Amino acid sequence: MQSTSRVQKHRDAMRKAGMRPIQIWVPDTRRADFVETCRRQALNIAKAENDPELDSLLERSLNEIEGWDW
Repeated sequence: MQSTSRVQKHRDAMRKAGMRPIQIWVPDTRRADFVETCRRQALNIAKAENDPELDSLLERSLNEIEGWDW
C-alpha cells in the first residue's frame, strides 16, 4: 500500500471517529537561540512568581471570568 493511501485511510478513520485535523506551530528546538530563549523565559517566570502586583492582577482576572472556579 502506498504511503499516500495509508495516510488517507488513517485520516478517513480519524474523521469517522469524530476527529478533525488541525495545524499547529511549535518552537523549533533546532534553532541556535532556542536554549537561551527558554532560559530567559524561565527566569522571567521565576521572577514573577513572588510579584504581588502580578498575583493581584491574576486574581482580579480570574474573578472576571464567569464560571471559573479556582
